Amino acid sequence: MSDELDTVFADTKLLVFNKPSGLLSVPGKGNDKQDCLSSRVQKRYPDALIVHRLDMATSGLMMMARGAAMQTALSKMFEARDVCKRYIAVVAGKMPRTIAQKQGDGWQLIDLPIALDWPNRPLRIIDVAGKPSQTRWRVLHHDEMAGTTRLELEPVTGRSHQLRVHLKALGRPIIGDALYAPFDTAHRAVRLQLHAYTLDFMHPATGAKLRFESPAPF
Repeated sequence: MSDELDTVFADTKLLVFNKPSGLLSVPGKGNDKQDCLSSRVQKRYPDALIVHRLDMATSGLMMMARGAAMQTALSKMFEARDVCKRYIAVVAGKMPRTIAQKQGDGWQLIDLPIALDWPNRPLRIIDVAGKPSQTRWRVLHHDEMAGTTRLELEPVTGRSHQLRVHLKALGRPIIGDALYAPFDTAHRAVRLQLHAYTLDFMHPATGAKLRFESPAPF
């Protein structure tokens, strides 16, 4: 994998990159898990700091702050849900519209609590004792021949593996998901079919409305 940065936006306060699938967001445990987006970015921008993450298998837009003050400001925006993130996913089967709640404009809601699956960590499970977790979704396209559905997703909360766990709970795991999909579904693609394609927020320093888009590579 090339260590070139796919830079979408850069100014003196924040940075936006397009992270490839298969690259960690931050360093993991072990010498073989030190290559990641944050370490690559920090070689070019030493003041760059993490404010959110994408799973290693997920591609798409990821923002970093420049300096501790901007990290705090952006982190507060994420906590207040002032940053709109949307994803594209391809799932197995036809999405069951009747399971989730109608939201209008085609949007529906998955509202299922998520907890760490302690015996099988880092996997997550749906558990009534878990943290409240909500995902908005709508159908973009049904591929009858392939037996798949292309979805637009908007995580209202930001739990680890939230989109993957919620879609599995609806019986529609993401194609290429080696963690949560059955073997046949996991091996229908060489990568996870999940991509962070938009970031929409107000620049905390300038007040400018910013929207970034990255087309899904699948």
